[in-house]
Amino acid sequence: MDHAKVIELLDREAIRDCLYRYCRGIDRADEAALRSAYWPDAHDNHGAYCGPAEGFIQVALDIFKTRPRYVHQVTNILIDFISPAEAAVESYFTALQRGPDKAGEIRQELLCGRYCDLFQKREGAWRIAGRTVVYDWQEEQIPPAGFEPERFGPRQPVGAPHPVDPVYALATRGGGGERL
Repeated sequence: MDHAKVIELLDREAIRDCLYRYCRGIDRADEAALRSAYWPDAHDNHGAYCGPAEGFIQVALDIFKTRPRYVHQVTNILIDFISPAEAAVESYFTALQRGPDKAGEIRQELLCGRYCDLFQKREGAWRIAGRTVVYDWQEEQIPPAGFEPERFGPRQPVGAPHPVDPVYALATRGGGGERL
């Protein structure tokens, strides 16, 4: 395999890793993971929010730290390299969001759509420089009565924001890396 192809494969993996860090950052209200997905000068058009990514990060952290029931998944990641330092990336997402509305009632919403991202490689790292979120499906759902199914008993542990979620304890085991 030639050197250029190896570099392209490594770049594709770095872009996917960045998308996964974004999902962890949102779902766990992990500020460091969320910031690591964007360049400081990035722009984000995220539905109700459109502006600097820094503003989106602040809004997202304020919301997600108080309502920790969020699950984001990305699939169908298509990466088209524009140049060795830029890529147009489309990734499909599914997000389930659950939390109290303004009246305190628990609401649940299923969102499906696509992240249409401009990624840039700077100083050897790939991050989002511009994002437009396209919403293909939005559905308000009636939340189930309880979080845990009765059939098997309570499910523990339950996901939590950074740094309480069990995934963060993994980094401290056996002298492993600091970042997960």
